[in-house]
This record gives sequence, structure tokens and C-alpha cells, in this order.
Amino acid sequence: MNNVPSADRGHLLTEQANPLSVDLDVLGTEALVQLFCQEDLRPQQAVAAAAPALTGAIDAIAQRLRSGGRLFYLGAGTSGRLGVLDAAECPPTFCSDPNLVQGVLAGGAPALLRSSEGLEDDAAAGITDLQARGFGSGDCLVGIAAGGTTPYVLGGLDHARQIGALAIAMACVPADQAAMPCDIDIRLLTGPELLTGSTRLKAGTATKMALNILSTGVMVRLGKVHGNRMVDVAVTNAKLEDRALRILRDLAGVSKERGLALLAAAGGSVKLALLMEQSGLDAAQARQLLLGQGSSLRQALAQLAQGPQ
Repeated sequence: MNNVPSADRGHLLTEQANPLSVDLDVLGTEALVQLFCQEDLRPQQAVAAAAPALTGAIDAIAQRLRSGGRLFYLGAGTSGRLGVLDAAECPPTFCSDPNLVQGVLAGGAPALLRSSEGLEDDAAAGITDLQARGFGSGDCLVGIAAGGTTPYVLGGLDHARQIGALAIAMACVPADQAAMPCDIDIRLLTGPELLTGSTRLKAGTATKMALNILSTGVMVRLGKVHGNRMVDVAVTNAKLEDRALRILRDLAGVSKERGLALLAAAGGSVKLALLMEQSGLDAAQARQLLLGQGSSLRQALAQLAQGPQ
């Protein structure tokens, strides 16, 4: 594993001083804001440059998840918190099992609210935290470390490779500055921060953008999206009911009253309600058809269009 002594980390891209902000403390507020706005274009460019790696990661993760695997994000500090955030957003957005995508943060839940960056230096803890969740060879790990040197993350990635799990690294420094054990290497090169070493800034923004693409892309591949709609969502509150009714209206042309009746019959499942309306099947029949088509509404509708085989 690549354990870089702290004295040698100054060469890392994320630790270098940004020449554009040498007078940050004396800039007028308007100039300061404009400087941040200018530099915050860099994360988007960095994510775009990493598109090939993100593409490979999405397809590889989706393949494992179709076979019963799970996706884990592992990180410390800001990187770990961003992983936990992305994992936590998957169930309400895609109606996914909370165990399907999990965020593992050095220090656990208390570290979400109180800094515990000292725990990132324990490589063994990254392994034991994964083992405590039953991480196995069929699973996927995205190890997130802005500087690429976090022992907690490197330990987890090394363990993932040793047991045959899919290991994906995500960092904001070039691989030649900090190599990470992995099968897929995602590098988000955002450059030196305006506040030297504060990777919650551009590096954090790029990481959040990349995780958005990664999890959304995987869920699209798993059939949890139809067109650009979140059809694999369950109605659990007023906001989601309103969204569900709009989806049913836009995609199936149903009235509010019909939409409410469909949702009730479908147990709150928008996808199931859509299939029932467009097929004439009851809930049990529609559910069986969906299961036979990998839970893809588009494939289920295509199967219906083909008629009996």
C-alpha cells in the first residue's frame, strides 16, 4: 500500500498552494467571490476528463449488483461524508434497499458531525469496518481519498482486491503522485485549492459530482429510471405523492383520481402503477412481468408489445 509520510505529502496536487489566491485574506468580498466562481469551473472539467473511468465503473458496478452484489463507499473526513451522503440518497430516490449502497466512514456515525480525521491513519480499521458489514467477493468498493494517501481507504481497497471484490479508487491527484490499489482508477484533477489543502472545496465538489453520476448511472442501468423520471420510487409522503401523480399524468395521461387508485392498487409503486395502466394487468400480473424483465419498465412494455411468444 502507498503510505506517504506526512512530510512528503506537500508534493501532492491537493496540498500545493494556488498562485491565484496568494492575497486571499486581503481581497475585497466581491473579488473573493468572483475568484471562487472562476475556480469552481475546474471540478466540472475534472469530472468530464474522468468520463471514461466513470463509464467503466458504472457498467462494472451494475453487473455486480445484478448478480446480488452491493456497493460500498469508503472514506474519511469530507470524502467519507460525501460517500455516506450519496448512499443515503439512494433509497428515497430509487426505492433501493438501504443495504444495496452503503457509506462507510472512518469513525462511524459520530464522525458525520464531529471531525475525527485522526482515524484515517488506521489502515486495518478500513478492513474491519468493511468486514463488519459482511463485505465480500461479490461486492464493489469505491475508496474515496482526495489526496490518494489515506491509509484507512488504501487498506480497504487492498482488502477488496485480495478477496476478489471490485475495487474502484477515486482521488484528486495524479496516479503517479499517489498510486492506489484498484481495478478502476478515477482521478478528478481539480488542481490546488484556493485555501491551501482544504479539499472540501474543489476536490469535494468534484467528488460529489462524480458520485452523483456514478450512483445515478448504476441505477439507470438497473432499470430504476424510465426516460428521465424516477419511476422506481414509493409514495411515502405528500411531496412524493404529488410527484408520482405528475409522472402518471405525463407518461400515461391519467387523471388525479385514476392515479390515486392506481397507486393504491400498486402499493404506492409508481413503476407498477404505470405498467398496470398501460397493460391492463392487475398488480400481481404486472409485478411478475417486471420481475421477468429485470425490473425494467421499458423492457416490460416492449415484451407486451411483442405479444405472446
